[in-house]
Amino acid sequence: MRAAATAQPTIWSAAVSLRHRRRTIWLVCAAVVSVLAAGCGSNGSTPSPSSGEDTRTGQAAVRPPFGGQVRTIATGLEVPWSVVFVDGSALVSERDSGRILEVGGDGTLHDAGVVPGVVPGGEGGLLGLAARDHDLYVYSTGTAGNRVERYPVEGSAGSLSLGSPTPVLDGLPAGTYHDGGRIAFGPDGMLYVAVGDTQDAGTAQELDALSGKILRVTPDGGIPADNPFPGSPVYSYGHRNVQGLAWTDDGTMFATEFGDHTWDELNLIEAGNNYGWPQVEGAGGTGGLVDPVQQWSPAEASPSGLAAVGDTLFVANLRGQVLRTVPAADPATSTEHFAGRYGRLRDVAAAPDGSLWFVTSNTDGRGVPDAEDDRILSVDLVP
Repeated sequence: MRAAATAQPTIWSAAVSLRHRRRTIWLVCAAVVSVLAAGCGSNGSTPSPSSGEDTRTGQAAVRPPFGGQVRTIATGLEVPWSVVFVDGSALVSERDSGRILEVGGDGTLHDAGVVPGVVPGGEGGLLGLAARDHDLYVYSTGTAGNRVERYPVEGSAGSLSLGSPTPVLDGLPAGTYHDGGRIAFGPDGMLYVAVGDTQDAGTAQELDALSGKILRVTPDGGIPADNPFPGSPVYSYGHRNVQGLAWTDDGTMFATEFGDHTWDELNLIEAGNNYGWPQVEGAGGTGGLVDPVQQWSPAEASPSGLAAVGDTLFVANLRGQVLRTVPAADPATSTEHFAGRYGRLRDVAAAPDGSLWFVTSNTDGRGVPDAEDDRILSVDLVP
């Protein structure tokens, strides 16, 4: 990794970066597996709509914390991955095309720009977005590994465009699978970056490697003086493939994480903690390793994007094909919504108007798309 736009020295050599940049091949069975509300199933069947919901072609019923009807915001997206809001306007990334699209108020999609040098493949490509002031931060896979760049957002609503990029982090580990890719600004103003283990599981425990970590850097890519490991961007380690980052109103940080074959995780993240991978998957009760606050079988979850509104967490699930709500006060519990209704769900975000947006991922090669996929959907939140 190179910390860009800063005079601070970095401890990461080119050799370390190259060693963890190798790509491996993993055979993936692209099955859509899910659970009914009464329990999980692993027979490859498509989830049945939960109680009170119509079939996929009808209108889904809602229950608290949601109100009103689910609305379609936009259709026809190609493998969307992340959605954020800049000055009230929505921008969404497409993993394989490298495009960043502005979503108009009438659902029209406008090309804000194409991120140059994106190399899609497997789970890599154009991934996470984060917004700060008038800047868009972008995590993507390039020829030299994964990277984070900053783009000024120019123009007005309906005709936004991206200016020239500035490197923030580059040479991050990349692989065909387990690329991480979620980025977000915390309440402390720092940028948090999820980097997957890139199928090199042992490096998640190595503090001189950036794979299998959550990183914390300044908006320019520098290393904060109060990071838990002096001179290092590593904030937490022992991760397999973090996919969601969010903070509740009291500043508590949570992350969703793909497991291997046994347990997916919701973790409460604190500086310097070791979350166990690959020694432990799910709760192991092992000294020195932090257990998840909630875990699910991968067939009922594959938790991806994560949003927090007040003291409630919202979890988008891919294989599980549900939107889960988790009360931060009791994070070992959760409630399922819209099970099987919209297929795979990749991301979720709180919109400026107080509604909740969620993004499908049925065109990613592992879903069953319909004529309108992929879509951005919206539902109101009620107190």
